[in-house]
Amino acid sequence: MTEYVMTPDGLRIAFEDIGKGPPIVLVHGFGSDRTQNWRAPGWYETLLNAGWRVVALDIRGHGESDKPRDRAAYAQDLRVGDVLAVMDAAGLKQAVVMGYSMGGYIAIHLAKMFGARVGKLIIGGVGETYFHDRANTLSGVAAALEVEDPTMIVDPVGLMFRRFVDQRGKDRLALAACMRGSRTTWPPSQLADISQKVLVVCGSADTLTGRPGPLAAAFPRGRALTIERRDHMTSVGDKLYKQAVLDFLKEQD
Repeated sequence: MTEYVMTPDGLRIAFEDIGKGPPIVLVHGFGSDRTQNWRAPGWYETLLNAGWRVVALDIRGHGESDKPRDRAAYAQDLRVGDVLAVMDAAGLKQAVVMGYSMGGYIAIHLAKMFGARVGKLIIGGVGETYFHDRANTLSGVAAALEVEDPTMIVDPVGLMFRRFVDQRGKDRLALAACMRGSRTTWPPSQLADISQKVLVVCGSADTLTGRPGPLAAAFPRGRALTIERRDHMTSVGDKLYKQAVLDFLKEQD
């Protein structure tokens, strides 16, 4: 059942809180939502059957959450605040956090700024390009979402995201504002104080992320997993990814 919580800046954030056991918070990728990113690929079932309590939210601009069209509403600190608001509403002082793609960036920022709230950290769909200047890529995707006629899009990455965002029920202009929102990334030297165990997972064919190893190496307790023959869109539901996460969750801190 969908629940809602209000953020300090007045937006309504949708989430689900299902099952009993140790909690894991799921943060979806850009243009997706908790259902498309986590429920549909079998993550709810996998985690619930393993005895975990699943808390999954729709980040602002996505799913059943409010969808402002002002880029200022999508500063990374505010999106991290969506996760914190849901954790507070669910009564979670700390939880394992798993984020995919945009959700992985949010999860890293959460661990960096609010480390006491994060147990283990699982980052999917984010790799070595985390350390690259991606401003042109992000701007190109936003422009592809803003143009009225998609046949005018020549950038293949922009076109890929436009086709994804044009799926039924998505607010294209809110997502364009989200893509233009400010974001912070941290150099390896500043990720070194994240003391949690970290698992970084990317597909071998994921040209958006690059290899997971360089990002995993920035964390003192990081490790990398490459899913062979998977790209950015197909890695998320892979059975090897699920099994690696279950094994990682069983490990003692």
